[in-house]
Amino acid sequence: MKKLLLLLFTTATFFAQDKTNILPKSDKVMGNIIRLDSFPTKLITPRNVDVWLPKDYTSKKKYNVIYMHDGQNLFDANTTWNKQEWMADDIATKLMNEQNVKDFIIVGVHNIPEIRFFDLYPKKTFDYLPKTVKDSIFEDAKKKGMNITEDNFKGDNYLKFIVEELKPYIDANFPTLKEAKNTFIAGSSMGGLMSMYGICEYPNVFSGAICISTHWVGMYPQKHNPLPNSFFSYLKEKIPSPKTHKFYFDFGTETLDQHYPQYEETVNKLFYDKGYTTENFKNLRFEGENHSELAWQKRFDVPLLFMLKK
Repeated sequence: MKKLLLLLFTTATFFAQDKTNILPKSDKVMGNIIRLDSFPTKLITPRNVDVWLPKDYTSKKKYNVIYMHDGQNLFDANTTWNKQEWMADDIATKLMNEQNVKDFIIVGVHNIPEIRFFDLYPKKTFDYLPKTVKDSIFEDAKKKGMNITEDNFKGDNYLKFIVEELKPYIDANFPTLKEAKNTFIAGSSMGGLMSMYGICEYPNVFSGAICISTHWVGMYPQKHNPLPNSFFSYLKEKIPSPKTHKFYFDFGTETLDQHYPQYEETVNKLFYDKGYTTENFKNLRFEGENHSELAWQKRFDVPLLFMLKK
């Protein structure tokens, strides 16, 4: 606790004291969580950021860092909207205690439910849609009572926030390994799309992307959906070098995940054509699993081992 209090003291140069706090102990959390309340930003709507530190955290070590989306769903089912969690802290603790993975911390960026979709949508993929298709998407949205344009999509700013505002703060206030080879981005559903997008947009910042139940349909499942091809066209041009990067994708087969298996072979071909192998690329099928935190907690150890195995 003394070390954590010292850490909080060092953060005071950036945050007022009431903006940074160690969350109270919870029977659902292993380790400690430091909450950065309404992290200051000029790029997106401010939101909380949780920094998870393992039980044996010490400033004498340096840690890999995983930046994760939907941070409020990662650690404590007592406080989540659906009483489910990833159990990211439990799984990470077990793997580190068994010395199966390198030491790491998790930085969980909270979502804001009302704008989550706009924050996590890979904006530049719109450039790979014909104008008529793009216009029809926004016309359909208008018919459904949503008056939106391309300007509503803040994915580029969201990524810039992580890379240019959040990461420098984390690196300055925690003992991190700052290089790309020690920095990862992870999420599920729309967060899977954003993790894919993040490593492609910033290949010199992130070396690994964990994309769980990746929402390849983009918006909502529909026949003749043009959005998946826009993601694949983007990837075809933007996939970074297999010499220095790793990608993990997966999908279930139930509820919303039932719409993802149809893209399995397309994704595989894209990466294998770029020189990826099973050493640095996975796209796994989890038969019978659905689209929920309970499903993701069952398999979160798989990508962690893939990315961070000693």
